[in-house]
Amino acid sequence: MAGNSKVKKSGSTACEYCNNFVWDEEDEQYYCEMDMDEDDYVRLVTGHYSECPYFVNGDEYKVVRHQM
Repeated sequence: MAGNSKVKKSGSTACEYCNNFVWDEEDEQYYCEMDMDEDDYVRLVTGHYSECPYFVNGDEYKVVRHQM
């Protein structure tokens, strides 16, 4: 499954906070930009992972709040 992956958001993933979860204006929906293979995709959507191994926090202010 090369390219953008359409990931269903479940309770165990925090896709809306991930830097890899981007809006596609053409399709008008969010996609995961992580280039994962089919096996990883199936593990992610079936709940094999307790959390997404590709999660990158998209909160730029996290470091600033930590310094305060």
